Amino acid sequence: MKLTTAEEQLMDIIWEKNEVFMKDIIDSYPDPKPATTTLATLLKRMQNKEFVGYRLMGNSRQYFPLVKKADYFSKHVKGLIKNFFGNSTMQFASFFTRESDLSDTELEDLKKIIDEQLNKNRK
Repeated sequence: MKLTTAEEQLMDIIWEKNEVFMKDIIDSYPDPKPATTTLATLLKRMQNKEFVGYRLMGNSRQYFPLVKKADYFSKHVKGLIKNFFGNSTMQFASFFTRESDLSDTELEDLKKIIDEQLNKNRK
C-alpha cells in the first residue's frame, strides 16, 4: 500500500523516533507547523492502512511504526523497477549509475558493495 507525500513525511518522523507522542510529532515539523487535527487525520488514515499503531498512555497516544522503513522503501523500489524498467534490475542499475552523477568515490563504494554481494552469493 502506498502512502501520500504528507503521510510519508509523517511516517519519516515516526520511523526516526520509533515511539512518539503528538507533541513530539508537532515539534518535529518545521514552521509553519501543521494543525493537530490534520496530523490526527493523517495518523488515523495510516492506522487504517496498518502503517502505524498506538498505545494509550493515560490520555495520550504513543504512536509506533508497524512497517519497517526498509520494507516500505524496498517495495517501492521494486515497483519502480517493474513499472519503469520492464522488471529489469540491470536496466535500473545501468540507468542509476549513468544518470545519478555519482562521484568517483561513490562509484568505488558502489563497486565495493557489489563485490561484497558477489562474494556472499558465492559462499
